Amino acid sequence: MARPSSSSSSMAIFALAFLVIFTSSSSAQLSTNFYSKSCPKVFTAVKSVVQSAVSKERRMGASLVRLFFHDCFVKGCDGSILLEDTSSFTGEQTAGPNNNSVRGFNVVAKIKSQVEKVCPGIVSCADILAIAARDSTVILGGPNWNVKLGRRDSKTASLSAANSGVIPPPTSTLSNLINRFKNKGLSVKDMVALSGSHTIGQARCTSFRARIYNETNIDSSFAATRKKSCPFPGPSGNSKLAPLDVQTPTAFDNNYYKNLINQKGLLHSDQVLFNGGSTDSLVRTYSSNSKTFNSDFAAAMIKMGDIDPLTGSHGEIRKICSKPN
Repeated sequence: MARPSSSSSSMAIFALAFLVIFTSSSSAQLSTNFYSKSCPKVFTAVKSVVQSAVSKERRMGASLVRLFFHDCFVKGCDGSILLEDTSSFTGEQTAGPNNNSVRGFNVVAKIKSQVEKVCPGIVSCADILAIAARDSTVILGGPNWNVKLGRRDSKTASLSAANSGVIPPPTSTLSNLINRFKNKGLSVKDMVALSGSHTIGQARCTSFRARIYNETNIDSSFAATRKKSCPFPGPSGNSKLAPLDVQTPTAFDNNYYKNLINQKGLLHSDQVLFNGGSTDSLVRTYSSNSKTFNSDFAAAMIKMGDIDPLTGSHGEIRKICSKPN
């Protein structure tokens, strides 16, 4: 048998190398069946803890959705928001958008513990956040979707990244919101749909005081009600809570958009979505068509979950969500 020429053997090596590179990059993509063989009980394990937590406190569902959002917007969906400070880095939990505001870490720890019992060392904390956000939405009456999985956990976190303005503050203008979401690969429609997560949850007085006292595009009786527990100028009452959706504060529905049309958006960044600008028509659509809102919200959550995940050999699978291995 003739020996292959050096050129043909080098071609074969190149083809093999290309194949390896190609398959490793394609296998690094997220998929809905990532744990179908390695941890088929992951969904049951997560849901049992989320169900228990939300039945004790409905607000926790909103908190878990928000944790996922605040994680994904800072250096991608990598579970970095869950990391407590270490000697080598200061984490994201004390950053402006998160301090005394994000919550649910204890629930995530319980979920991780439950998942570890079923299949130790397999499921990432980043994926747990993605599943918990979906389960919370469904339990509170919102849409279901198939969660894409396969994220790995970061080994570090960044206070400066969380403070860099990537998470839109409650004082955001419409253009500010559009640009911050666009920077993460999310469209205007995604942004307006994801804002609809404010159909659940609560906000602190400090985040809406300026709106209820200074702004004119607000229903006067709504503002008067909010002022009762949020005195001006503060700091008294700073931590007093008010529902983001005044109609059905613990149900996932489209009333958030109806509130905006009636000038009852609690945050400045809520009401800018319906204030004579480019997103008014989307708000009208969602206010009158809950099916469209639900499907757009689910699609936007899937897209948000695709933001810069660590896959393949990057990152790690944390044993405890609050600290690197």
